Amino acid sequence: MTKDQVLLLLKEKNDYFSGEAMSRKIGVSRAAIHTAVKKLRAEGYEIVSATNRGYRLEKSVDCLTAGEIRSYLKQERKAKIIYYEETDSTNTRLKELAQAGEKEGTVVVANAQNAGRGRLGRNFTSGKDKGIYLSILFRPQNGLNHIPEITAWVSVCVSKAVERVTGQKPGIKWVNDIVMGGKKICGILTEMAMEGESGYIQYLIVGIGINVHYKTSDFPKELQEKASSLDAVLGKTVNRAELAAAVIEELDSMYENWPTKKAEYLEYYRQACVNTNKQVRLLKNKEEKFATALEITDNFGLLVEYEDGTREEVSSGEVSVRGIYGYMD
Repeated sequence: MTKDQVLLLLKEKNDYFSGEAMSRKIGVSRAAIHTAVKKLRAEGYEIVSATNRGYRLEKSVDCLTAGEIRSYLKQERKAKIIYYEETDSTNTRLKELAQAGEKEGTVVVANAQNAGRGRLGRNFTSGKDKGIYLSILFRPQNGLNHIPEITAWVSVCVSKAVERVTGQKPGIKWVNDIVMGGKKICGILTEMAMEGESGYIQYLIVGIGINVHYKTSDFPKELQEKASSLDAVLGKTVNRAELAAAVIEELDSMYENWPTKKAEYLEYYRQACVNTNKQVRLLKNKEEKFATALEITDNFGLLVEYEDGTREEVSSGEVSVRGIYGYMD
């Protein structure tokens, strides 16, 4: 998209860049460059122009566009980043693309979702200009016996990205929630399509929703004691595009190292997990049990001890874990 390419050039140059030079570099007309600049200005970017010098970016805005995200990424990342101002669900959009043959590594990102989904079909609040709603496509052909662990690996990726950008390390609530200040700031949803007879994985999509600019009042009342945002917890404004780029880089690195660096991700996860050595409620179907969460097992399961002294390793596909007195004690 010409607009995103122009933005990337202006950010890289950090000085005046002539319309003629940009048109040659991108391969479009001078008129197309002028139109792209007008669109960027309409979005809030401050771009000055000077005769015989060209355009210069004076001030950026907090946009989550493909061009803004790419400005924070390393140049060698070639996979697509597809942006929607609003969509039903980034996972849904990416599933359609995957079925049509889209290459792995493709990212779909949206500024808002009107049908965001979490684990077990729960709704995920996805307000405009408030968060990062991002999905990435994988087509793994090795390490398939480790696939049930991938959500935990992604939790590590998101945690690392948040720490890189904000300087603060979040916790991980087993198995797919990132937490700060005792509240959820991110959820992860993994979906997969597999051929029944051969076991061949057609695609695997990981969806990530991060609360960035939300205020407490932005959440439904039933979530205000459970959910928060990076801005609210940290007391400062976090750049969404910078954080989205960091998440993408961490996901790329994870997939490149899959599954050979399991020990590294497992150790990080164990240190970050906020459930261990805590009293928890295990919810399976309509049954509720109380236990102590002892440790994270070698396959990212949760070893628990029930009140009668018996122990069991539970998986994320079997149960949901909650604190005794609330979302996370």
